[in-house]
Amino acid sequence: MSSVESSESQPAPLRDAATVVLARDGADGIEVFLQRRVQQMAFAGGMTVFPGGGVDARDADADLSWNGPDAAWWADAFNTTEETAQALVCAAVRETFEECGVLLATDDDGVFADPGALDDDRTKLVDKSLSFAEFLRARGLTLRADLLRPIAHWITPVNEKRRYDTRFFLAALPEGQDADDKTSEAEIARWASARAALDAWRSGKHFLLPPTWAQLTHIAEFATVEELLAAEPAIEPIQPDVKPGAGLAGLSFPGSDRYFAALGDQKVPDIKL
Repeated sequence: MSSVESSESQPAPLRDAATVVLARDGADGIEVFLQRRVQQMAFAGGMTVFPGGGVDARDADADLSWNGPDAAWWADAFNTTEETAQALVCAAVRETFEECGVLLATDDDGVFADPGALDDDRTKLVDKSLSFAEFLRARGLTLRADLLRPIAHWITPVNEKRRYDTRFFLAALPEGQDADDKTSEAEIARWASARAALDAWRSGKHFLLPPTWAQLTHIAEFATVEELLAAEPAIEPIQPDVKPGAGLAGLSFPGSDRYFAALGDQKVPDIKL
């Protein structure tokens, strides 16, 4: 085998990422905030997802105010190192603020900052001219890790060109805040009940990749956000197996039979994996 062939056969490196399921109680059950990514996105373009993104190396900065379970607790929950755990929690809070304007951080009195007054900071976080730790320190804010819960861990299949080691977090929408659509990464952003999002997927109105489908399926089992937050799901890393050349239709993962059965006659997008 040539060196070129050997190189091409190696899986792409994994990048740590955090995804946040924002939840609130609604008339038709628990609602979650969903975004349909623009088609031009290199990863999951056109898919309906939760807010989130890759870890910034600066997210591991230890010099910040923190309230709630410490890095060691999160490391145990997500089976990783303390440094990576802190970076993941910071990325979860940062990405949520960047992508939908919800900020899980408070001042010394436990009062949530007004996200609307922090638009300049949000812009600088997005263009990376400001680190998350710098932002919190400058504003006198404390990261509220106590408002997050670990919920799942998914790893991109080995033959995807962009691969992420993604930890999923759950958070209730803080009182007085709301999510917005001020991100260039999404063409549609809105609240929907977990059941309605699944129904819309089954009827072909949007498309859910397996990790998003799995979280919505889990959430739909609960009546209230309080009950959902109190649950302690077993978190095991899930890396779907893929049949070479079969694309998304060749995925195999826990629950894949239910996933594809629910699609029925809906055409599976030709997503290259």
